[in-house]
Amino acid sequence: MHAHSFNSSDLQVINPLKYNGWDELIKSSPQSSIFHSSCWARVLTSSYGYKPAYFSIFDGNEPLLIIPFMEIRSALTGTRGVSLPFSDYCQPAAGKNINSADALNWIIKYGRQAGWLSLEFKDASALLNSYTPSRLYHVHTLRLSQNEEDIFSGFRDSTRRNIKKAVGSGVRVTLSNSLEATRQYYRLHVLTRKRQGLPPQPFFFFKEIYAHILCKNYGTVALASQNGKNIAGAMFFQFHDKAYFKYGASDRTKQHLRASNLVMWESIRLFCSQGIKSLCFGRTALTNKGLLQFKNGWGCEQRTISYYRYNMKTGGFVSDKTHLETIGTRLMSKLPLPVLELMGNIFYRHVG
Repeated sequence: MHAHSFNSSDLQVINPLKYNGWDELIKSSPQSSIFHSSCWARVLTSSYGYKPAYFSIFDGNEPLLIIPFMEIRSALTGTRGVSLPFSDYCQPAAGKNINSADALNWIIKYGRQAGWLSLEFKDASALLNSYTPSRLYHVHTLRLSQNEEDIFSGFRDSTRRNIKKAVGSGVRVTLSNSLEATRQYYRLHVLTRKRQGLPPQPFFFFKEIYAHILCKNYGTVALASQNGKNIAGAMFFQFHDKAYFKYGASDRTKQHLRASNLVMWESIRLFCSQGIKSLCFGRTALTNKGLLQFKNGWGCEQRTISYYRYNMKTGGFVSDKTHLETIGTRLMSKLPLPVLELMGNIFYRHVG
């Protein structure tokens, strides 16, 4: 089948927040995710003032191609188009049989006119497979069913033992979508980011997640506690029949209790009961052996995703050596929590 070519009259740049029925529209695409949704767009625009530009082609009411971008205007990092900020991946949705060269040229032309310094694509190999990626990650996905025993038996032996150890140690997990649960998770999030040598995302970002995702039943906060104290937590998103592990955190002094394993298992059980068909464990850097080992213990399917960055000045795709995961330092891990939180309040809007 030949790739579909198009002319300028086929092209639309859409703001999903002003498009009636956007989430139902993208639901039919197998590539669609929570990151394509209007609720995630609302989180990004409300938190950081980013401007949506969702490049779209329709055949009548049927979407042929949707590539979401946010415009980031920053005095520190310049004006850029990112698909999408703070999203693990964002595949071109419904991009079947589209002429990729036409689509790319169209986006580049728009970006030049808007004054963008670069285009950043996350998991766009279907569109850009002939170009060199700027970065690579692994993504793990667990297929779910309503048979919990089958799923549990597919875990690595050590994963099953860790779950049982947490239960035997008196760890209990609560599942909620409340603002208080969001606050309790955030306390652990700040501690974990400090340990990693990174500033935490600002709390107002998590308040927007609460307002536009958790409140709409598109997400869940799982908190593990022992003797009334929260020691591990995770934040999950849901979109139609897919679930996503977005953020995880823990109290390192209680790591021996394996509470994070129980957080994951109880969340999996919840998703199974809701008829969710898959759980994505999120992206992982290829060099993060510890996290890869953890995720590989759950019987997941692993795939490699490619990030791409197009430099408008040079007119080509380039390697990306400077990104958030490379700036964590021992020095930052020694900074007081209020200083790190202040840095996060200032920093994240610019990096997208």
